[in-house]
Amino acid sequence: MTDGRGRVIAAATDGACRGNPGPGGWGAILRFEDGSEEEFGGHEAATTNNRMELQAAIEILTHLKKLSIHPALTIKTDSKYLINGFSQWINGWKKKGWKTSSGKKVLNQDLWEALDQNRINGVKFEYVKGHSGDPDNERVDAIAVNFSRNIPQNNINNQLPIKQAKNVSDNPTEECEIAPPRLLKLISRLEMADHIAKKGYALNSREIAELVETPIKEIEKKQKAWRWRNWVIEPINNSLWRLQPHQKPTDN
Repeated sequence: MTDGRGRVIAAATDGACRGNPGPGGWGAILRFEDGSEEEFGGHEAATTNNRMELQAAIEILTHLKKLSIHPALTIKTDSKYLINGFSQWINGWKKKGWKTSSGKKVLNQDLWEALDQNRINGVKFEYVKGHSGDPDNERVDAIAVNFSRNIPQNNINNQLPIKQAKNVSDNPTEECEIAPPRLLKLISRLEMADHIAKKGYALNSREIAELVETPIKEIEKKQKAWRWRNWVIEPINNSLWRLQPHQKPTDN
């Protein structure tokens, strides 16, 4: 399904809980090719931080199924519990009847089953360290923290207090300035380019044109490798391109 916003090119989720267990919230953000974004989240009166991480993942996958997504899309999260469970542990749990290697019942089985049922082929979760300056991680953290406090929000977009909790169980907060949308759009494009280069994905001329924001006619004229920011874009054939990191010359 497509709309005027284009494909989803970046996504992130986070969960928060005050007390663990205690009041919790989750947050998610989607960024689109036209530079727009969509933010959403939810609240639970009594829950845990891990359950909120899983709930956020379920909600964003459910939402993504209704949208057109870039083939290199990953979902950022600072939860290794979510990543390891989703990519590794869950297969063993299912084989053992939702028991751990020690024979204990898997915690949060209901959410793991829902998450497994909402998988999207090719879409994985990517780890980012929490509170490390990643703008999307900071944003979903703010959304989750606000929902954990059950702050009424009729329209979450552009109305979140720009604050974040240092830890979901800590009371002190610190101010965190959010980058302007134009800069966030650029950051998303650069992160996408880096991911595409690392994975070795091939892009067609239209996708390259969208990535580097250059008219497709200009891309189609190119026949040799050319540099864009920190990458060299090399032709594979008449219509496909590959990104390679630009190697800086070293002094001998």
